[in-house]
Amino acid sequence: MNEAFITFQKFNDQYSAKQFGKLLSEQNVKYVLEDNSLSFDPTFANNNFGTEYCIKIKNEDFEKVNAILESKSEIEINEIDKDYYLLSFSDEELIDVVSKSDEWNKFDVSLAKKLLKERGLEITPLKIEEIKKQRIAELAKPEKSQKGYIILGYITALCGGLLGIFVGWHLMTYKKTLPDGNRVYVYSENDRKQGNRILTLGLVFFIFWFTVKILYSI
Repeated sequence: MNEAFITFQKFNDQYSAKQFGKLLSEQNVKYVLEDNSLSFDPTFANNNFGTEYCIKIKNEDFEKVNAILESKSEIEINEIDKDYYLLSFSDEELIDVVSKSDEWNKFDVSLAKKLLKERGLEITPLKIEEIKKQRIAELAKPEKSQKGYIILGYITALCGGLLGIFVGWHLMTYKKTLPDGNRVYVYSENDRKQGNRILTLGLVFFIFWFTVKILYSI
């Protein structure tokens, strides 16, 4: 069931995650609350280290949920504190908030739009849509060639280590979720091919060295 759902937002406390889930339920949006928290706290500090709750929704609901959050944030703007940090942002910084809305919460993006409008720099819905498309195209671009990572993968694969197998699998399959809900490969086609070779090599040498170890122990 969970395979049909994609992570939309992560929280470091269960209450916030449940409140967000409640909002989605009120808007008839199906979701999955997933607890990815570490069962053991290596810091022994009894804090939020390793605590992570994910709200997952269907790909086709991303735009709807984004619209819900934008409407909610526009209402909350009227209750803003006078010392809110965004109020001191320059025009250029506010435009950057709107342009990179995926890096900011919906409240800040809505406030940035409002402040720009008050300063006579209103960004039209058409322009916002254009910015979104440009941003998605930018985020969809694959990472630069992972030469160091690939070299590490080959070395560990030849040594028969599981790390080489993991590196190959990671390079070949790892994806990221775009703001519109679509998922794309993180690495370039060439790096994914290298990952496939590393994975194959790692499996072959893992079996080889495992067999050698068994033969020598007889």
